[in-house]
Amino acid sequence: MQRRVLVVDDDADQCALLASSIARLGFAVTTTTSPREGLELARNEDFATVVTDIDMDEMSGIELCERLLGMRPDVPVIVITGFGSMETAIAAMRVGAYDFLSKPVDSKLIGLSVARAVKHHALQTELQRLREVVIDRTASASLIGESRAMMTVHDLIARVAQSDASTLIQGETGTGKELVARAIHDASDRRKGPFVAVNCAAVPAQLLESELFGHVRGAFTDAKTSRPGLFVQANGGTLFLDEIGELPIEMQPKLLRALQERVVRPVGSESEVRFDVRILTATHRDLESETDERRFRKDLYYRINVVKIEVPPLRDRGSDILTLTPYFLKKFAARAKRPELTLPSQVAERLLTYDWPGNVRELENCVERAVALARFDQITLDDLPEKIRAYRADRFVLSADKADEVVSLESVERAYIFRVLKLVHGNKTRAAHLLGLDRRTLHRKLDRYAITGVDEPLARGAK
Repeated sequence: MQRRVLVVDDDADQCALLASSIARLGFAVTTTTSPREGLELARNEDFATVVTDIDMDEMSGIELCERLLGMRPDVPVIVITGFGSMETAIAAMRVGAYDFLSKPVDSKLIGLSVARAVKHHALQTELQRLREVVIDRTASASLIGESRAMMTVHDLIARVAQSDASTLIQGETGTGKELVARAIHDASDRRKGPFVAVNCAAVPAQLLESELFGHVRGAFTDAKTSRPGLFVQANGGTLFLDEIGELPIEMQPKLLRALQERVVRPVGSESEVRFDVRILTATHRDLESETDERRFRKDLYYRINVVKIEVPPLRDRGSDILTLTPYFLKKFAARAKRPELTLPSQVAERLLTYDWPGNVRELENCVERAVALARFDQITLDDLPEKIRAYRADRFVLSADKADEVVSLESVERAYIFRVLKLVHGNKTRAAHLLGLDRRTLHRKLDRYAITGVDEPLARGAK
């Protein structure tokens, strides 16, 4: 694709001369003698670089450069002046000019400068594209977050990926269990093989055996052709069985045999097919309780639960909400082809207060809605769903016999800090880490609430 260059000079002859020199290098050149028109052109069209004179009546080249870069910081600007003073050059560079040339402009010199600027723009564009690809892959291949709970998950992913041990991923709906499974696959030696996922709750019980193990032609009424099952399709890679807790009890011994013998028998077939897959499973249920209630076989539970990874709910991930939200803002703003939106402190505070029963999936839905409704360059409280705007975390159960007692947020914070401090046996560094605070902030709060150790905190003002 031919690179486009914009030339701005209120001297029509000089403008034409510059355009001619640049066009000979194979660039598509657009010219204007009006700086204001040049700004509009740069706003609405894509240029690889802009060449502008400095001494113009309507607007100086310095001002044009500054305004243009404020609007399109990715476009390099070359400024040209007939004065050639050091002060002018410094002024141009201070507002962000890419290069500075003096009149009379040598055609070879302007050609070299424009070629360098266009190459610079192409490199910056490619770097931005690669950053976006990396961010997107990172977000889809793993879980964003730096909380202690997520660091534990990341550590387990890295360690378990190096083996073929069956792994059970447990967590509430919407926490990102499939993302964990994909991250394990992508970090393993099987990453070049297929990643095949099936939701056991989404497939009718009568079709699940055929879906997993395959079938031969004529095995049942609609079996007009033979079809390999998911175990065979995932050969050499990873098979992810989501919502394994919903697996019908009659299917469980068949799955257990397949996992033990590493073979499957397609429905209607008399022969078995060997497979080589890594098995990952996930559930929001407590499978240990399910085995006690005889709704899930213990032998199958032990087979799939060689390693367990607990994915924490969003409410237990602290400031990860403030890491996830900007990512979703960028993602949905780009999809809507609008400038990236910012997150003001009052909205961030409300997001941190809410308990997110739907976890990361609910947060993503909330941000997508906010981007769709936003009328300004930042998200406002009005852009959030009503249940989040109205949510108040101002009830705190102090004990079973005071379940209906309502206390202030200050009392909740005081009691919670004391509780965490007690759990870590007075270790303030660990307490600060668990609370998501730096040590200085924690010490200020300890002084404010008169907490001196792991003994009961004094009421404010108590002697």
